Amino acid sequence: MCADMRGLVEAFTDALALLIAGDAALWEVVWLTLRVTGAALFIATLVGIPVGVTLGLSRRVPLRGLLIPLIYTGMGLPPVVVGLFVYLFLSREGPLGGLGWLFSPTGMIVAQTILALPLVVGLTMAAVESTDPALPLQLEALGATRRQVAATTLLEVRGGVSAAIVAAFGAIISEVGAVMLVGGNIAGETRVLTTAIVLETRKGNFALALALGVVLLLLAFAANFTFYRLEGRGRSA
Repeated sequence: MCADMRGLVEAFTDALALLIAGDAALWEVVWLTLRVTGAALFIATLVGIPVGVTLGLSRRVPLRGLLIPLIYTGMGLPPVVVGLFVYLFLSREGPLGGLGWLFSPTGMIVAQTILALPLVVGLTMAAVESTDPALPLQLEALGATRRQVAATTLLEVRGGVSAAIVAAFGAIISEVGAVMLVGGNIAGETRVLTTAIVLETRKGNFALALALGVVLLLLAFAANFTFYRLEGRGRSA
């Protein structure tokens, strides 16, 4: 038991040393993770917020009764299933094989965007639907255009929209199945935090795995802390 405890302490000590020393392999994985996750989150936010606001405000959207169940289903998609479908589409025999995106950061961004988009749309829509139903009618009575109504409503539910973005970020930065299938976990090219943690743990390199895990936890904490601060400002505004 003492030997096991000593080994655990040594692993944590070595992990801390790697973080302090700025180990090149560690930070290469971190920057690629931020690049892939940041790009996927940006695309999902850019597309998902307008769609969520539109669905939340209007009952006349074509196929709304079909779209909403699909969105709710998408919010619970298993990452490994998304990775499988993206893999099949991007493989040489797939319809998008000519793009050459398989085992590349671009393919990983596609997979993570598919995972993040339903979360952004669904949570934004739910936030918009929670507002006072009389608000859009009052704004329209004052002569507001549809865009102005949407912009005002979005401002009112900015806390909920922030939650949607943070939830999407947390979901995609911590998933491993999709990026493993689509990216292949290639050192220096497609290895991100989650896949690197799995690999280093299997290799018995617990110090590097722990260091990567600490960075992943810090990123998750930073995202949630940012949301907390934004939510606090929204309530005090």
